[in-house]
Amino acid sequence: MSDVTHSGGYLTTKPEQFVKVFSLDALAAQHIHGVLTDIDDTLTCNGRIEPVALDALQRLHQAGVPVLAITGRPAGWSEPFARVWPVLGIVAENGSVCLHKRDGALTKTYTQAASQRAEQYARLQAVLHDIENRVPGAHRARDSAGRETDIAIDHSEFHHLDAARIQQVLAMMHSAGLSATVSSIHINGWFGAHNKYTGACWALQALMGVDLPAEQDNWVFVGDSPNDQVMFQHLPLSVGVANILRFEGRLMHAPRWVTASERGAGFAEVANAVLAARAKDRS
Repeated sequence: MSDVTHSGGYLTTKPEQFVKVFSLDALAAQHIHGVLTDIDDTLTCNGRIEPVALDALQRLHQAGVPVLAITGRPAGWSEPFARVWPVLGIVAENGSVCLHKRDGALTKTYTQAASQRAEQYARLQAVLHDIENRVPGAHRARDSAGRETDIAIDHSEFHHLDAARIQQVLAMMHSAGLSATVSSIHINGWFGAHNKYTGACWALQALMGVDLPAEQDNWVFVGDSPNDQVMFQHLPLSVGVANILRFEGRLMHAPRWVTASERGAGFAEVANAVLAARAKDRS
């Protein structure tokens, strides 16, 4: 999988590919159909959505621009936000489950059958227990109780793991047959070939009848960390909020642009450009 990190560190991208500054007119010539976005440290700060990001989501919604959030966070953590945020839905656990509102009720759909999820859950818990026992300072993410199809080790949210121990966790996940990736806060592992991009494709097809590979030039993606690389790779209109610069030189796939502002303010920059492009497209 293209978004999986490798032993020895993240693969290097040339710095000049990483720091093209995003501007209000960056999307001016584009026909924008919608926005895909990461959540942690893209919309949020310290786990809470920033008011400027929520305002941007509301303005996009009011303008008829669909927004699909895609996260490594668990389904349980995502449920309250899927209920109240003005988004099309939330794809959680790196592409395995989609939460969306239907007829006023929250619905969850999965890429894997219930029997497969149940069988894999026990195996995932065994891997998680092994990592906690063998990697010094490794702790499962505090949101683990809400996880249904993956496991997560905290490296920056409430506990700190250095680069060597992050690589040790990744190696153990890979050795157990898991796909694995690193977000801004967690190391996630799961069974299966799904990822953020395949999850986005699946969800957009199910919810809107959109063929994302065929329309990839019309959807903007916003992210901030290594587990967004598969989205940066596939979507030409990809933007990193400014805090992604901490990973400069350690990504195989970089965003096309980087905003001037971090986190929610950076997302708002992108929302402003999307709305400006849509207005121009319709004039």
